[in-house]
Amino acid sequence: MSSHSHPSSAQQAVPAQPENSFRVTLETLSSKPRIDQVLLEALRGQSRNPNLKRISRTEFKELFKKKKILIKGQPATPSSSLASGVTHVDILGYSENPSPDDPTLR
Repeated sequence: MSSHSHPSSAQQAVPAQPENSFRVTLETLSSKPRIDQVLLEALRGQSRNPNLKRISRTEFKELFKKKKILIKGQPATPSSSLASGVTHVDILGYSENPSPDDPTLR
């Protein structure tokens, strides 16, 4: 028996967060059929990025269309299912606590 075995369950390492992205950690007790509803609710409930907190449904759909929402580095679709447990979602083009004088907000 090897002591180097890696668990194949959801206990894998946290994926690296892409540059210039906003990470949302979704925790669900049961699997969900669609990520879009859970993610939108999480964005509206957070306060680390005011732009994402106030995002419209149309803008939110555009993020999926433009492949700016990633799960484990792969583009998600609104109907991507969500496994129970912890899922790290990265939204490209947004950052933590953007301030008006932030040079990345040109």
